[in-house]
Amino acid sequence: MLPVRGRDGRAARAARILGTRTAWTPVGDGEFFCPGCGGDRNYQRLTGRRRLTLLGVPVLPRGATGPVVECAACRHHFGTEVLDHPTTRRFSAMLRDAVHTVALAVLAAGGTCSRPALETAAAAVRAAGFADCTEDQLAALVEALAADTGRFFEQPCGAGLTIELHEALDPLAPHLAPAGRESLLLQAARIALADGPYTPAERDALATVGAALTICADDVTRLLAAARTPS
Repeated sequence: MLPVRGRDGRAARAARILGTRTAWTPVGDGEFFCPGCGGDRNYQRLTGRRRLTLLGVPVLPRGATGPVVECAACRHHFGTEVLDHPTTRRFSAMLRDAVHTVALAVLAAGGTCSRPALETAAAAVRAAGFADCTEDQLAALVEALAADTGRFFEQPCGAGLTIELHEALDPLAPHLAPAGRESLLLQAARIALADGPYTPAERDALATVGAALTICADDVTRLLAAARTPS
C-alpha cells in the first residue's frame, strides 16, 4: 500500500500526535430498550471528562461531556432520551393495563349488564395479557366502581372517567403507532356495539378514549362509524 501523502497524510500524522480522549465514569445503571440491538438490554449511564492528548498521553482537561447511555451488549452510546422509551416488558404491561381500563370504562358507560358486551370485553382483556380474566370479574369490578363513585361513569364523561383513562393512556400513546392507537379505540367500540348501537354515554366514553390516545375528533367519528360496518 502506498504511503498517505499531501494534506490527508499531514492530518493523519497530526491526529497521532494530538488528540482527545474521554474518561467515562458510571453514575447509574438499569434496563432499557436499546435502539441498536432492538431489544431490552442492561445499560450504564456515564458522564465523561475530555482531555487533550499528546502522543496518546492526557495532558490538558477539555471539559465535561455526556451524560450518555451505554448498552452493555453492543457498547454503543446513546443520548439519555432513549430512557424515555419503555422496555418491551414495561410496554406490554402498559398496553395490558390500558385495555383493561378502557374495557371497564366502556362497560360502565352502559354495557355491564349485557352478556355479549362482557364476553367481548373479557376476550379483549385476556388477549392483552390478563389470561384469567372472566366476564363475572369484569362485572364485579364495574359494580364496585359504580358503588364507589356514585355511577360517575354513566354521566356524560365525568371527571372520574377522564382521569382514569388519561392515567392509563397518556403514558402509552406516544409509544403507539397511529394504527395501534386506532386499533385500541376500535376494540373499545366493538365492546360498546356488542349489545346494540352506541348509547350517548358510550359515545362520550369512546370520545374520551380517542382524546387520550391523541386521535383527532374527526378520526374518532370515522373510526366509530367504521366499527359499525361489518367486515
